[in-house]
Amino acid sequence: MSKNKKKILIIEDDKFLIKAYDIKLKKEGFQVILAKDGEEGLALAHSEQPSLIILDMMLPKMNGFEVLEKLKSNEELKSIPVITISVLGQRTDLEKAISLGAEKYLIKTDHTLAEIIANIKKYLI
Repeated sequence: MSKNKKKILIIEDDKFLIKAYDIKLKKEGFQVILAKDGEEGLALAHSEQPSLIILDMMLPKMNGFEVLEKLKSNEELKSIPVITISVLGQRTDLEKAISLGAEKYLIKTDHTLAEIIANIKKYLI
């Protein structure tokens, strides 16, 4: 499968970050789907069946931990890799996300956009 066929679902409520990810990932040749809250993200995961999900942990309507739990307990969606991104830097949050099935837990303040994109590409190329 060529990388332009790869779909990335971004579930993030920060308008600036969503725009930055959208522009950068499209430039890299990926198809990007955007969701602004947990409920919308879960619905889009079902309808779009993305190749990878970038999941913010602090979301309106349904937080990232709830979304992750629902994704990983669903037969159709559980094999989709999920990279969680958050401002939450507590070890307990990181361990909880990994135990729920996240591939990676990135703390937004510790990583540049380029580093986050590099992590995404590791799971898709």
